[in-house]
Amino acid sequence: MALIKSISGIRGTIGGKPSENLTPLDIVKFTAAYGSWIKEIQTNSKKIIIGRDGRISGEMVRNLVVSTLNGLGLDVVDLGLSTTPTVELAVIGEKAAGGIIISASHNPKEWNALKLLNCKGEFISGEDGKWILDRVAKDAYVFVPVEKLGVCKADNSYLEKHITAVLQYPLVDRHAIQQKNFKVVVDVINSTGAIFIPPLLKALGVDQVSVLNEEDSGKFAHNPEPLPENLSVLSAEVKKSGADLGIAVDPDVDRLCFVCEDGSMFGEEFTLVAVADYVLARRPGNSVSNMSSTKALKEITIQYGGEYFPSPVGEVNVVNKMKAVHAVIGGEGNGGIIVPDLHYGRDALIGIGLFLSALAHHKNGMRSFRSKYPDYFISKNKIELGKGIDVNDLFDKIKLKYKNHPANTEDGLKIEFDDDWVHLRTSNTEPILRIYAESNFETTANNIARRLMKDIQEFI
Repeated sequence: MALIKSISGIRGTIGGKPSENLTPLDIVKFTAAYGSWIKEIQTNSKKIIIGRDGRISGEMVRNLVVSTLNGLGLDVVDLGLSTTPTVELAVIGEKAAGGIIISASHNPKEWNALKLLNCKGEFISGEDGKWILDRVAKDAYVFVPVEKLGVCKADNSYLEKHITAVLQYPLVDRHAIQQKNFKVVVDVINSTGAIFIPPLLKALGVDQVSVLNEEDSGKFAHNPEPLPENLSVLSAEVKKSGADLGIAVDPDVDRLCFVCEDGSMFGEEFTLVAVADYVLARRPGNSVSNMSSTKALKEITIQYGGEYFPSPVGEVNVVNKMKAVHAVIGGEGNGGIIVPDLHYGRDALIGIGLFLSALAHHKNGMRSFRSKYPDYFISKNKIELGKGIDVNDLFDKIKLKYKNHPANTEDGLKIEFDDDWVHLRTSNTEPILRIYAESNFETTANNIARRLMKDIQEFI
């Protein structure tokens, strides 16, 4: 069905033919190339951290990854069922040479992926990714003799370590959260959120927790991307049970969104906005989000005397921009929160701790909390890309059509229409073209997106 090799890793559907799908052969080759990079570039350690989400294929992929790394003479610390941010923290904690997260994030159950980390627990750079892709293309790997094989050991301590790190973070106010006696419904989508989120909530002082899709089976009860159309059951349960709020995460627990007490969506775009509001009020500074994220973050940042900076889409791009401008908070509008003094990675666990702290300091409930922020609307759409489509040529034609409007080509094509915008870009994780448009009005945002989608179809 699909295989996507990118500078950040390899992602595809399980089964089928090598080089066309994510087969065992592709997994071994890509792991071998990454391990070769570790040995050649990262000389401070032979240790690699791995962890996986709850996908059906996870154990099979894990076995291939471990054996390949051991065959290169590298030692593996296996966190087992874990989260993306937990693996990132473990790389730092273990002073490892790198890490591999076995997860296709929000993709459906037939997908899996290898997400690659450097010795800082951050996604590898574009330059390093190209080195690895080149090694795969050349099929050039050297394995060690039997007496130099690496070893694998299990480490199940990082769930507790991650939760402790959240509790000890200075801006997480456990006392205020506990005093509110929140009643929460959480959708953990049959993956590792089932293992991590309930213990985190309990540690934060939330005793009334109902869990949906709590069997960590990888058989996702619905499309695992935490979008409103996929959270109708969570929304209904929050309203039915009289809960104060609902929480949803994706399968590898780096994205986060919330549901209000009346069943309405808080809005995944406003997860970062609300957390940034809470953080910047106590720690003024700069902020960063990607170009497809709401303009509300810029407005909040300016309100507290800071400066906002956009980045290309992708966690590694956001992180690079955050470092360059010394941002105190950043992330992506898909519900990804990055708190740099904890670690440079999207982390739903610290996001929950900070969001609940902000809500606990608010006098009223979730709907009232949401009303603090503007009702900007982002229309999110996508078009599948057939083979042979020249996307750059397509963007050039669209840019020419709208030549009288400001345009940014740093990441795909972003066009501004007075206070509104539209962003067109190819996905890093799927063979699709994303079309995002934002306006103060839902109808306007949808109309802008439809207009551009019509343009795309005509030019194709």
